[in-house]
Amino acid sequence: MQKFTIIFLVLFSISTFAQISPKDTIRVENYPTDSVSTKQVPSEIEVLTDIKESNAPVKAMKFNPTKAGLYSAILPGLGQYYNKKYWKIPIVWGGIGTGVGVTLWNQKQYNRYRDAFVAELNGQEHEFSNIPGVTKEVLGRTQDRVKRQRDYAIAITSLVYILGIVDAVVDAHLYEGRKDPDLALKPTIIFDEFGKANSKAGLSLSYNF
Repeated sequence: MQKFTIIFLVLFSISTFAQISPKDTIRVENYPTDSVSTKQVPSEIEVLTDIKESNAPVKAMKFNPTKAGLYSAILPGLGQYYNKKYWKIPIVWGGIGTGVGVTLWNQKQYNRYRDAFVAELNGQEHEFSNIPGVTKEVLGRTQDRVKRQRDYAIAITSLVYILGIVDAVVDAHLYEGRKDPDLALKPTIIFDEFGKANSKAGLSLSYNF
């Protein structure tokens, strides 16, 4: 009886081990440990170079005032574009465009009144002939007034054009000064020792020699 029991246990153990899946086993592979690493250690010169580049001061942008003025003279707003002051370009274009528009409108009105005035002097019909009270004196004064307005518009447009050139030149010339840490303009608190108020808001201008 004991023999049958032992034989049964042996067969049961063999069947149990035979049911184990190969996927449940753990495979351990032996990788070589004597391989050479491809990672290179930086040299001392490279390390020092990286440190110097990291600590180097940021180079300030510099603009040529002559180029800025020349660009603005060729095309209004181009000098501001060169100085990277893009928000000023619509202001320059708007000022010059408005001046040119007013000048052209007054020139058109001047031509109308001028033709009517000449026609009135010659006793000919014109577009204002059927309007009561329109005489050669009225037409003469009107054409002079429109002409004066046209001249004012031309002068103002020319002034805006020149100011655009001056702004580009000054902006390019003073750009480096605005980046200078020795010259600073910033808001601050002003303490008034003799006044009733303890402190006031203001601006401080610092300049270091």
